[in-house]
Amino acid sequence: MNGIRPGTESEVISKTRDTVTEPPMYRVVLHNDDYTTMEFVVEVLMNIFHKTFEDATRIMLNVHKTGFGVCGIYTYEIAETKVEILHDLAKQRGFPLKSSIEKA
Repeated sequence: MNGIRPGTESEVISKTRDTVTEPPMYRVVLHNDDYTTMEFVVEVLMNIFHKTFEDATRIMLNVHKTGFGVCGIYTYEIAETKVEILHDLAKQRGFPLKSSIEKA
């Protein structure tokens, strides 16, 4: 015989999960400084975080007035990537703009 028991070749054992766990979410927070231009902050918010001009301006003014502002809420990997892109672009342009990630 070929080693396969009759009736077993089409049997499949599978497990299913009853609940799906959503990944934890993280806020990307932009921090105010005295050197980065408001125009650059708006540009970053529009290009990296895909904000409209109006939303980017509102967030930029919030950062300017309160010292920080939330750019968006993402999974950790996406938040981390956006922060890295922001820091690289700021460094290329000669700005000390910083952002951080915190649990939402």
